[in-house]
Amino acid sequence: MVSYRQGPELPLRRETIYEAFAAAARKFPDRPALVARPEGVRWTYRELHEEVEKTARGLAALGLQAGDRVGVWAGSCAEWILLQLACPRIGVTLVSVNPAYRAAELGYILRKSKMSAIFHFPNCARADYDAILREACGGEACDGASQLRHDVRIGTESWQAMIDAASGVTLATTSIEPHAVVNLQYTSGTTGSPKGVQLTHHNLVNNAQLTARGLGLTEHDRVCQTFPLYHCAGYTVTSLGALLMGAAFVLPSRMFDPRATLETIEQEKITALLAVPSMYLALLEQPDFDRIDLSSIRVLLTGGAACSSELIQRLEQKFGTPDIYNVYGQTESSPTVTMCDKESSAEQRSTTIGRTMPNTEIKIADVTSGEPVPLGEQGEVCARGYFTMKGYDGEPEATRQAVDASGWLHTGDLGMMREDGYVVLTGRAKDMIIRGGENISPKEIENLLQTHPKIAEACVLGLPDERLGEIVIAWVRLKAGANSGAEEIRAFCCGKAAHFKIPQHIRVVESFPMTASGKVQKFRIRAMEEEMARQDKTAKTSN
Repeated sequence: MVSYRQGPELPLRRETIYEAFAAAARKFPDRPALVARPEGVRWTYRELHEEVEKTARGLAALGLQAGDRVGVWAGSCAEWILLQLACPRIGVTLVSVNPAYRAAELGYILRKSKMSAIFHFPNCARADYDAILREACGGEACDGASQLRHDVRIGTESWQAMIDAASGVTLATTSIEPHAVVNLQYTSGTTGSPKGVQLTHHNLVNNAQLTARGLGLTEHDRVCQTFPLYHCAGYTVTSLGALLMGAAFVLPSRMFDPRATLETIEQEKITALLAVPSMYLALLEQPDFDRIDLSSIRVLLTGGAACSSELIQRLEQKFGTPDIYNVYGQTESSPTVTMCDKESSAEQRSTTIGRTMPNTEIKIADVTSGEPVPLGEQGEVCARGYFTMKGYDGEPEATRQAVDASGWLHTGDLGMMREDGYVVLTGRAKDMIIRGGENISPKEIENLLQTHPKIAEACVLGLPDERLGEIVIAWVRLKAGANSGAEEIRAFCCGKAAHFKIPQHIRVVESFPMTASGKVQKFRIRAMEEEMARQDKTAKTSN
């Protein structure tokens, strides 16, 4: 048999995000919808719907209309959810912007997305966002971003002025096409420049609903947010997954905080928790973990990085639930492609990324021919279905490389399909680093390091890490006569790249292992680093 499976065919929804949310609000008007603990917000579905309407009118008052693009550059907050639901109300595309981005990265996104407005906090403990935006728009990084007409600062008079202006606006009844692009998610590519993944209402509504179905979510659930909202999993799986099913959606903090998350689980009686493995490890390592009441938890979902069977067993013991499901996907697939569910055995949950989702086809393909390989053999994981992105924004050639003429999305991940149809990941064809669920392009970091005045050449790759899935390491070759060390190089990167992209380990070397044609052999660097890590671990153990 060949490595191909098709999931069950279920009816797909034909609504926009706003229409699907409004249907839930009509059905569950008095049930809790959104709890945003940092802002002290507690809204029912009726109240959240009213706030979404005001926000949509506010956007219209700014002169925004169907086809415009609006960036949200902020941590998790009530306003993020309002914008997520209000932009689809008037046909505006929301551009998700990582709040860890600094001036060069932000400038690139502003220019590339052609956004008309950006919403952000003025500052926080981690960054002065006002200053970063000024720098992004004042230099070459933001050249061509003059289409940015509105800078709205969340939690300030500029946000309130927008809401106040909404009182004089009546929204027209606009027919929004469900296959229209509603969200732009920027994900790093192998070229080093982030590409804008165009996701439609149809993609997101159905992926959210089918993933929620796999989790068994109902209006009686209380879902705790850990994934950032700018991330596809946070946008789709958690927030839309909860709000389209009538469940309560709870934000413990603006950025992931293990202490705040545990307090939220106990105090808000959370029933569903969705996180990457590094987040679960951070929760387990809290000193008072065993004193937290976790009895309300009924299901855990993990994804974004490989989750070991040992960690799954530990989670089952500590959280007191056997319902721990692995999920797999990527931004280009909205994101979920495979997952475990209640019917999966303990062995399937602990060793695989699940089986094919409904309305989804999966094949493990020969990387040369594209034909399915025999069961049990390694190949590239390819997927096809309703969830496939509309394409990379303004990049038709990159789109053709990712989605072939037959509609197959080439994930770049390597895996094998078992006889039971469950899939095991074995590696990645693409040279992408996934650190704690964040996609990092090695080329992007190499380009940054090579702007250092003392560095002649840089090579960046990922190494396996128990906590984060992978860590970023860099080998650098200095210019003749130059002298520099890891701390100086890391300090150079700070403020120029998001913190998670800065190499955790930097090794200064005389040369790189090369092929006869002059290409760096990253596999040899990886093998050398892994051997040195094993030797260090052995030495520490013996001491």
